[in-house]
Amino acid sequence: MSWSEAAQPRGMSPKAGVGRNYAKTAMLMALLIALLAIGGNVVGGMQGMLLFGGLGLVFNFVSYWFSDRLALMAHRARPVTREELPQVYEIVERLTRRAGMPMPRVYVIPSETPNAFATGRNPSHAAVAVTEGILRILDRRQLEGVLAHELAHVRNRDILISTVAAAVAGLISTLGYVVRWGALLGGMRREDDRGGSALELLAWAILAPLVALVIQLAVSRSREYGADASGAELVGDPEPLAEALLALERGNEAIPYQYGGPATAHLFIVNPFHGAGAKMMSLFSTHPPVEERVRRLREMRRGVRYA
Repeated sequence: MSWSEAAQPRGMSPKAGVGRNYAKTAMLMALLIALLAIGGNVVGGMQGMLLFGGLGLVFNFVSYWFSDRLALMAHRARPVTREELPQVYEIVERLTRRAGMPMPRVYVIPSETPNAFATGRNPSHAAVAVTEGILRILDRRQLEGVLAHELAHVRNRDILISTVAAAVAGLISTLGYVVRWGALLGGMRREDDRGGSALELLAWAILAPLVALVIQLAVSRSREYGADASGAELVGDPEPLAEALLALERGNEAIPYQYGGPATAHLFIVNPFHGAGAKMMSLFSTHPPVEERVRRLREMRRGVRYA
């Protein structure tokens, strides 16, 4: 029996675990949509609910069809051939065959910050991007662990889930800012103008963006833990990924990333934006602490399984 088989609790199959994770994610996404609908109702009654519900659908449509192209453009990623990156192509081809997935497109990002991300709405429309820096600091087995993590995201549809969550949460936050300033300046009143409407607006405007952020972080962090475990199982050993995560965290602290912004931080295997105040802001990071991820990976050998 392999370590990955031993890590499964009695009576639970891998499909059951994945199904439970998707149920949690679906519940969190439903909460985001509900927040958006409540905000629209608070601002403009039924018409507001329909308006912001429609905006949510538009955001989801754009995220579904164009998120991969937008992400690759934002980080100046360029497609590369097998001749340019033979090692990456060989690793990805072997892993995709093992996982029963189609071969994704391969891109390189012109940055010395060591990192990687995957994007795409499904395995048939996926891309894997690596920075020039990650190819310099990781050995072959560590790079395999990273690429397996990214392919696990693709196989589990995590990229689409995280992108939609980020888009809806961003829309809620933007609506919150508009409502807050409108209420403070006295420019927003419900048609029924019943007592306490200004307090409703302010309460929603302050609390909803915070709740949306917490939900987005919960979606992103749970997906990272899941991709760590799935990637380790795909490789057959959790240690290469654990070593890679530690090396990547050091590398990102030493060489700040220069492209994109916090809105796309959730795509990367480790948070690419470090600097002053990073420790204080760790609670609001889209990524779990690397130390916890490494601990979980190394405990997989001992059969410890996390819900």
